[in-house]
This record gives sequence, structure tokens and C-alpha cells, in this order.
Amino acid sequence: MLPQSKFHLIPLDEVGGYQIRPGLYEINGATAIPGGVNFTIHSNQATACELLLFHNQETEPYTVIPFPENYRIGNVYSMIVFGLQIGEFEYAYRLDGPYEPENGIIFDKTKVLLDPYAKAVTGQRIWGEKRDIKDQYHARVVRDDFDWGKSKQPLTPMEDVIIYEMHVRGFTQDASSGVKYRGTFAGILEKVPYLKELGVTAVELMPIFEFDEMLDAREYNGNQLLNYWGYSTVSFFAPNTSYASGVEHNQEGNELKELVKVLHENGIELYLDVVFNHTAEGNEQGSFFSFKGLDNNIYYMLTPEGFYYNFSGCGNTLNCNHPIVQQMILECLRYWVVSYRIDGFRFDLASILGRNEDGSPMSKPPLLQSLAFDPILGNVKLIAEAWDAGGLYQVGNFPSWNRWVEWNGKYRDDMRSFLKGDNGKAHTAITRIFGSADLYEERHGCNASVNFITCHDGFTLYDLYAYNQKHNEANGWNNTDGANDNCSWNCGFEGDTEDENVNKLRMRMIKNATAVLLCSRGIPMFLAGDEFGNTQYGNNNPYCQDNSISWLDWNLLEKNKELFEFYKFMIDFRKKHTPIRKHTPACSFGFPEMSAHDVMPWKKNFGGDSHYIGILFAGRSGYKDDCVYLAINTYWESLKINLPQLPQAMCWYKAVDTFEENSIMADNFKVDDCVEIHERTVLIFRAGYRYV
Repeated sequence: MLPQSKFHLIPLDEVGGYQIRPGLYEINGATAIPGGVNFTIHSNQATACELLLFHNQETEPYTVIPFPENYRIGNVYSMIVFGLQIGEFEYAYRLDGPYEPENGIIFDKTKVLLDPYAKAVTGQRIWGEKRDIKDQYHARVVRDDFDWGKSKQPLTPMEDVIIYEMHVRGFTQDASSGVKYRGTFAGILEKVPYLKELGVTAVELMPIFEFDEMLDAREYNGNQLLNYWGYSTVSFFAPNTSYASGVEHNQEGNELKELVKVLHENGIELYLDVVFNHTAEGNEQGSFFSFKGLDNNIYYMLTPEGFYYNFSGCGNTLNCNHPIVQQMILECLRYWVVSYRIDGFRFDLASILGRNEDGSPMSKPPLLQSLAFDPILGNVKLIAEAWDAGGLYQVGNFPSWNRWVEWNGKYRDDMRSFLKGDNGKAHTAITRIFGSADLYEERHGCNASVNFITCHDGFTLYDLYAYNQKHNEANGWNNTDGANDNCSWNCGFEGDTEDENVNKLRMRMIKNATAVLLCSRGIPMFLAGDEFGNTQYGNNNPYCQDNSISWLDWNLLEKNKELFEFYKFMIDFRKKHTPIRKHTPACSFGFPEMSAHDVMPWKKNFGGDSHYIGILFAGRSGYKDDCVYLAINTYWESLKINLPQLPQAMCWYKAVDTFEENSIMADNFKVDDCVEIHERTVLIFRAGYRYV
């Protein structure tokens, strides 16, 4: 960066009481420099651009500075304004240009436009507070002076990752969380010891890019319904300031950075759920505050008539493979990695990122390829939700270059069906537990599969076994929203019950699903609160519910303490037994790396009426032989099973029996080769040497 004196070697212009000069054209956004601020914005089709300066929280600009014609190079407007004091102003733009709706060009010189590279958005800090002016957002200049010290990223190998998905606000907003700063990044920070005790290696946050929770806010049955999940981005480069516990004017993001730093110090990575498939501007009837006024037909996919394609289900679709949009997305992700040390990104409706400008799927999408090979993103986890609302389902076929991994929706659906006892699912369940080789054999093995049974979108794990049907009436759409096919089972009663037998069965089913998930090849992910039986009362789409439906009830942690301990044990068990997670050298007594068994070892009768499978993982953990046998009985009667015979010096030890209320067995619980497995039960055994 040039020292301040160098800027003044060039004669300065003066506008509105400020001295200006041509800016730094290659640095997008607003950047503080010695003595002033550099403003850079680009538009392919605009004919004029104005910079608007506002006093804080004012709606009318106190100064309008037009960019002189000679301050434009190519399609880039850039200007340094001297004398601006960080913290004393907000800024936005107005652009003029042609108005040709039939061609998707809709410039309007009266519209106040948010900088697409804004690092902080004003007027958003207090959650649930309605903004004064619709379709008007201002930005702030941010000081990037956070001290990372000697903090290092964990760089957890993919095969060792265990993901914990959470909503920032919902994680601690309920008073039962016991934190001081409820519903914020600081609230999560207070829970880092809890996360470390649980044993997860990565936290995945639902959207934290600036969004407007009041977008399309409405009232239903006396309840305020908001844009709670946040899947409608206002600004891709700015953190949601309402997730900060205090005012961070011009230092927005420092609380999030502190959270990242402390998580890293505890060996936990942080991933962001990012939404590049659409924006909060919506369709023709939607808002007009940024991209529409910059280059509408570049940033959005448009029909030949100039209307918005809607592959996102939210009104518009970002034109991700246009070079301009590609550049913005790449710069955005680089910014989050460099400035926030983010470890991974989960891309919402990622199949949209592989669509051409006309909406057709591409075999080698340039955006996905550039992200896969970008040097700054070289160690970053890239996770795709490999489908979109336009019907493009790419699970197992998402373009990867051995860098992209996928949310495996087939694992979720197949394991739900098998675990609740559906016929004809045993063979498919084996394939999923083995890492879904039918989907990922030609890619980087099972590490391409993010295995999950629950996530934010759908039932919690408790609700999966408490409800046969969704109960989304509180959303106000007559229970028509949300998925209808949940592969759930209420265990004999719909909703909460005092029936002890039903509740015991539900807890057993939850443990079964947990044990199988954490004993499957691939990357396990589970939803925050599942580890202590959190419920959404049957709502499988609480995107608008900023209340007890979505907030975690931490009282359940004490009520279901044994379930929490079970989660801790299973996570630790997975970490200790390497053959579950990845390929290892062969064990000394010749067992194959992975094998499936009927009630008799080495038999493979997995026909349509089969409800039992045994899975054997064999290899080495460090210098020791290590074998784990996972027995799954989804039948409604108990069975006699025989375990694979070990060398004479060894025997099987039972580690888990989900039929027992206290499901974690004593470490020296030896068993014979023939054992009984109760109905709807999972057993886990480890091989060990006989005690003398």
C-alpha cells in the first residue's frame, strides 16, 4: 500500500468538501487507507455512478459524490475520498443506465444500492427490529485488525471429521442454555467446553452471512414468524451483526473471529453454510437493493423474456457461472478464509452452482473447478448439498476433481428405512455403512460421503421416532410445507406420551441410529440437540419459528443425560477404532477390511425379509490388531447370532447394547461367539485379548 504522502503527488479533485482522486481499481469494496477510504465498484452496463455518504442511522445522504468520468477504467469505478473518519459515516451507491426489462436490464438511478462487497451492513444489529426503509441497506468500512496471535487451524483429515450442525441463535437463545449472551456467537463461545466434551471435530453454522430476519415477516395465530434460518442472503461478505452480543461498529466480525480462534485452540474446525444459489432480492415483485441495480442480467439467471429462473425455490437464481459472478464468489470465499480463518463451506443447493447461464447442467462447471483448485482454498473442506429446487439431483454425480464432498441424502433415506424395519433394505444399508461405493467408488472413496440421518431440514432425531407425520401447522401454510416422506415411526403413539414402554423404545431407536451413523464409513454429521433428545414437536420445516420450536431446550440434557453420555462414548469409540473410519493395514489374522454377515458369520442372506446385518471392520489401530463388529437387528423379535471366530488368544468384548437403559457396557464384558440380540437393538463388539 502506498504511504499517504504518495497519494498527494497526484493533483486532487474536490467534490462536496472532500478531496478525491482515482482509486485502487483492483480492490473491490470500501477499504480504509492512510488519510481516507478507497471505494471501488463495477458494472458492465451502467452509464454513471454516485457514492452516497450517510451519517450513522440516517436515511438521507449528507453528501453525494459522483464518480468523474475519468475515474472509470473499463467497467470499474474507483475513487479515494480523503478526510473520511472511520466510524462517522455509512455508504451506498446509485447507478444510472439503460432500462430494457425485456433484456433484463433495469437500472434505476433513484435506487439506493448496497455494495456487493460490503464487509458490514448497517441497521441489522438488533434481532427482530424492523428497518425504517424497505429496500435500502447501507454499508460500513471495517477495520481488519483482529489479533490471531499464534492461532493455527486444526486441518483435521477428512476421514477424522465429525460434524455438528447448529443454528447460531437457536443453540443458546433459550434461557435453559445458561449462557450470558444468548443467541449469539459469544453464546456459542461459552459452550466450547461442552462441544469439546462431546468430542465433535467441526461445528457447521447455518447461514451467518448478513440476512434480514424481518424479510417477509408475518403474524400467524398471534405469533411473529420470521426469516429465522437465514437462507436469503443480503450481503455475502458481511457477518450477521444481530448474532453479535454487542455493538461492533467498524469492527464487525470480531466476535465471530474470537469464536473461531477459541474453537481452533480446542481442536474444533468451523464450517459455514453458504447460500450462493439466490439472494434476498427475490423475483419481479421482490426487493431491489443491490444486484438488480448493478447488472441484473449478469447476476441472475433470466428467461428469454427477462423473468427470473427459480431453481432455488426462493424467487431468483444467482448466475454462478457467469465470469463476473464466479469472481465474486471466489473472492468472497477467499475473504472468509483469510480474514476469518474458516475451515470449510457447505454449499446450499449446490447443484445450482453447476448450471449454465441458460439453466442447463454443465459437465465441468467453471465455478466448481476454480474453487476446487484455488490455492487459498487448498485446505478448505468443500461440501455440496448436491441437489436444487429445480429437480437436479446429483448425489454421487456432483463434479468433484477429488475435492468436493457431498451431503449423502441417500444415506439418510436408506438408513431411516432400514432402521425402522422396512423390508428389502438390508443390502442397501450395508452399502451405505460401507461408504456408499455405488456412489463414490471412482472418487476419493468413502470420504466423499457426508453421512447424516438428521439435519436442520427435517425432523430431529427424537421426532423421527415420535411422529409418523409432520406437524407444521404453526408455519401458517395448513401443514402443506415441508417434506411429506420422512421415513419416520412414532413407536406406537403420535407425539409425547407418558407410556414408559414407548419412551424406552424411542430412546433405543435414537441410540440405534446414533451407533450406526458413528460406525459407518464416511463423514458423520448430526444436528445440534440430537445428543440430548431435543424436539421440534413434529415440525419438520421450522424455517420461520424463532421460538421454543427451534431453540434447544437444555433442560433435556439433564433429563437425557445417559443419551448424552452415549453420544460421547460413540464419538470416542469411532476415534479409537481406526478401521471404522478408513483403510488401514490388514489385521494379522486375515479378516477382510470390511465384511457383511447374516446371523451366521460369513453368510450373506440379505433378501427382502432380512432385518439383521452384521458389519465387521478389521485392520489395525496403530500397531495393534483392531476389529469391530456392529450387529443391527431391526426385527421386532430377538435373534440368536454368531460372531466371527477370532484366534484362540482373543475374544469378543461387548461395548454397546442399546436394549439396556445404560447402553455402554463395562470394558471387560466378555461374550461367547453365540449371543442373543434383542428386538430393535444394536450391539457393538470389539476384539481383544483374553484376560489371564
